[in-house]
Amino acid sequence: MTESSGIGGLDHACQTGQHRHAERGFDLYETPPIAVEALLAVENLPHRVWEPCAGRGAIANVLRDRGHAVVCSDLIRYDDFPLHFVGDFMRQSKAPVGCDAIITNPPYQIATEFTRHALDLAPCVYLLLRLASLESIPRTEILERRDLARVHVFRRRLHMMHRDGRIGPRASSAIPFAWFCWNRDHRGPTVVDRIGGVAS
Repeated sequence: MTESSGIGGLDHACQTGQHRHAERGFDLYETPPIAVEALLAVENLPHRVWEPCAGRGAIANVLRDRGHAVVCSDLIRYDDFPLHFVGDFMRQSKAPVGCDAIITNPPYQIATEFTRHALDLAPCVYLLLRLASLESIPRTEILERRDLARVHVFRRRLHMMHRDGRIGPRASSAIPFAWFCWNRDHRGPTVVDRIGGVAS
């Protein structure tokens, strides 16, 4: 249940959040490994984390390769990627045992509600979101009152995260993304910096 960006046609509709729900399916848009690697280069993630939109393991596989224990869940099971459980994240009342952090690429359509719920469930939350998520009055609570510690903006645009099943050439996204990192122990202003050197 990860997110997308794109250049034209259906992918443009996807990046602007305008795909019809029937076309969007379960919002599986796999996160490029390089995006996760860039986060790992600047954040000291807890050893055990929860990936609640695991899909086929795009984020979890990178984290596991780096020695992290990752509890994976999603709305449905994709192919043979093993999940610890199948379930709607928005209906979960607590994080899995031992998971003090949530890391994922949440669905565009409910990104604000998803973020708020994640912050209720875990002390540390790392979400790959559009940079434009820094805007808007409705997000004031989660951006200014819920301990947003850092926003890591990519120096170069990520490759398009195509909708599941789409076949075609890779290209740079028309949308800037960033990792938004919340920590309940954070005090002081939010730090915004630039990360990664995404290869073309």
